[in-house]
Amino acid sequence: MLTRYKRSHEKIAMGLLSFMPRERDVKQLKKTMELYNERPDWQLFLWKAGDDYIGAIGIHIEDDENFTVQHISVIPSYRGEGIGHRMVERVEQLMNGRRLKPTEETKPFLMKCRV
Repeated sequence: MLTRYKRSHEKIAMGLLSFMPRERDVKQLKKTMELYNERPDWQLFLWKAGDDYIGAIGIHIEDDENFTVQHISVIPSYRGEGIGHRMVERVEQLMNGRRLKPTEETKPFLMKCRV
């Protein structure tokens, strides 16, 4: 189930985002969390399975027509179960017809989602 990130889950979100190669550096990760905490056009969602948060997807809403998937990660022991695909599908539904764009970092995964 996809839920909107709340500041009370910041440590969980940071742990999930740290699986992204560019977010392994703590200083960079803190800057990223500032974006999600302070800017309404940067939105972070967490995927919950049972009582555990096991995935995260972060987007930047560029305008009325486009949004960019900035981050997507799933705990390694849950990978290969389609969770990432479901997160992308659910965010696309939430974006009401806006066109999804990848970053260089998220592009390889998002290309797999389109196959």
